Amino acid sequence: MSARRSEIYWMALAGAALGLAGSLLTFWGNPVNTGICISCFMENFAGAMGLHENSRMQYVRPELLGFLLGGFLMALASREVRVKSSGGGAGAFILGLLMIIGSAVFIGCPIKMLLRLAGGDLTAVSGAAGLVAGVWVGIKSLSGPDPKIFSKSSEGSRGVFFILIAAVAILVILSLFERPLLFSKTGGASLHAPLWLSLGAGLVVGGLSQRSRFCVTGSVRDIMLTRNVFSGIGLVVALLTALFADIFTGQFNLGYFDQPGAHLEAGWAFLGMALTGWAAIIAGGCPFRQLVKAGEGDLDAWIIILGMLAGAVLVQNWGIGATPASVPPQGKAAVLVGFAFLAFLGFGREKR
Repeated sequence: MSARRSEIYWMALAGAALGLAGSLLTFWGNPVNTGICISCFMENFAGAMGLHENSRMQYVRPELLGFLLGGFLMALASREVRVKSSGGGAGAFILGLLMIIGSAVFIGCPIKMLLRLAGGDLTAVSGAAGLVAGVWVGIKSLSGPDPKIFSKSSEGSRGVFFILIAAVAILVILSLFERPLLFSKTGGASLHAPLWLSLGAGLVVGGLSQRSRFCVTGSVRDIMLTRNVFSGIGLVVALLTALFADIFTGQFNLGYFDQPGAHLEAGWAFLGMALTGWAAIIAGGCPFRQLVKAGEGDLDAWIIILGMLAGAVLVQNWGIGATPASVPPQGKAAVLVGFAFLAFLGFGREKR
């Protein structure tokens, strides 16, 4: 098999695993329209750690830990663990924070947007358009002035990386016993698939995504740059697999109104996902891809994940996230401030 055909094969396999897992995890107990959602899972995780007081959003999602550990195990098996850092620092942290804020205003990360589309949720169309627009602007910003966030690369501390991986493994063990972590008894976080199914799905999807380098925003970027749909074959396969799985399991619900976990403010859904897409392009991957990269040894991705966690805390404590009723004023303000930051970062510097 040629290198190119092998790449397409692994990307399609990762997409199929993601689409199937996203559909079945909802069928097995995750909230409707939320088989996989990194931003929602980060908010649940922050609640389980006691970082916010919303008792309906407290649960350590095993999928979240599985993505990271799956990426680590696959990278370890293929000898691709490369502990490195470019010193992104505060800029990388803010990019992670902005990706979660944008996702919260849309109500879902790029993967959830994909799964909402596959489930027949027409309110997600504006989010999909926003993601494409954000990726396009992100590409233009990178082709112009240098953002200077990831301009250097150096070997990081292997000890720090393996301590972080060990910490994630400990969290998996603690989640088995639900102590000393917080777990919701009611609300969205109380709805979840069986732990071992969730963790297993996370490990498989994380491993295959590491092997294929799958990324939602990366796939959109590649299609734009090459004008070849096969560059984003994983994205296409994920959407089709989730669609057929939803139809087979009776979860497909085509419509615009009364969709669970969605709102009708299409303009802000567009802008929220555009913010996430733009930030993800500069960060080098969507929220899901950052988890997999962290498992490979990318210390910048760990900083971005910390930013994502901070974003989840702000979303809950400051009421930034949208609800099915509306997008709050503070959420709208946060998106606009995020755009201003990215515009300064990408376009506000002189060319060398």
